[in-house]
Amino acid sequence: MAIESDKLRERLDRATAHLDPPYAVVDLTAFDANAAALADRAAGKPIRLASKSVRSRDLIARALRRAGWQGVMAFTLPEAIWLVRAGLSDDVLVAYPTADRAALTELAVDPTLAAAITLMIDGTGQLDFVDAVRAPGQRAELRLCLDLDASWRPLRGVHVGVRRSPVHSARAAGALAATVADRAGFRLVGLMSYEAQIAGLGDAPPGRTLLAGAIRLAQRGSYRELLARRGAAVAAVREHADLEFVNGGGTGSVAATSADPAVTEVTAGSGLYGPTLFDAYRAWRPTPAAFFACAVVRRPTPELATVLGGGWIASGQAADSRLPRPWLPAGLKLVGTEGAGEVQTPLSGAAAAALRVGDRVWFRHAKAGELCERVNELHLVEGDTVVATVPTYRGEGHAFL
Repeated sequence: MAIESDKLRERLDRATAHLDPPYAVVDLTAFDANAAALADRAAGKPIRLASKSVRSRDLIARALRRAGWQGVMAFTLPEAIWLVRAGLSDDVLVAYPTADRAALTELAVDPTLAAAITLMIDGTGQLDFVDAVRAPGQRAELRLCLDLDASWRPLRGVHVGVRRSPVHSARAAGALAATVADRAGFRLVGLMSYEAQIAGLGDAPPGRTLLAGAIRLAQRGSYRELLARRGAAVAAVREHADLEFVNGGGTGSVAATSADPAVTEVTAGSGLYGPTLFDAYRAWRPTPAAFFACAVVRRPTPELATVLGGGWIASGQAADSRLPRPWLPAGLKLVGTEGAGEVQTPLSGAAAAALRVGDRVWFRHAKAGELCERVNELHLVEGDTVVATVPTYRGEGHAFL
């Protein structure tokens, strides 16, 4: 492992010797290998690419050209419109409900956009909002997807998973589908359920054996419950709608979700970059493909090396798991009293003593696409060469959140 790490560091250093940190790179060999591995794990079911985990149109297009990848899951309606107008995909599912009046107006008056984009709903309030923006007789028919809450509720008052849709039971899903069927200007074409407690939670947290056992137990119980409930919900919805797709899962559950007979497609995205959160999974760990470099600028003691910046913290519950990890050279650690800082990040560990001012330290981000909120471009590396430099969403002047 140490030899492989040294070779990777040498390769990245040679490829980017002409660049001044901070900057971000994507190793295309690892990116492509991850794309192929995810497709294999999906066992023939298409993978819808989660754009929030990539946030670069060039790399989204690269993944979609590969066998097994089909369609995009966007995180906002303006992003979905942008992707369709750019010709990137004619099948874009918006992952979250929208209250963007301008984007809804643009969608409603453009039949091409309306045919390519599917909106997410989980209640009648979202239908009312759309109608208030543009009445049914004054717009194209809009495609809808019902968000079925995938959290596990084994006991009264116990909620395992994220808090998303209010639609949890098959009965509630069928009732909402019936309501949509009776509303002019809408067509229900899909159902989605994201089992975050399985797909987005590592079951092998380092050094926490008891927690790992509890997580695995909960994931097994949640999977069995969702398998039955999702199947029943799909059947209930199909009584009122001709579903084109049933979507589920994420990078951490591609194989398990694909095995559900009710699911017709799975979602993945983070596994293309291989951020640190996925180091805590047993079933499959992507090859790290995305990195950012910071420069050593001072040596406060012989045992410490300090880089400029580095505090690229990920969203979510505030915890050490959201901190970037110094990756190369191997053997570096964040200093517990300072962590990853806005303007400087001191590093300790066996490798720190050998670092000199001007050397690069390579970090990995905790979450995949959020790296792209820090940089305007990604340098794409093959071997020891930068073969292309492509813009991130930020670099193209878009944030979408």
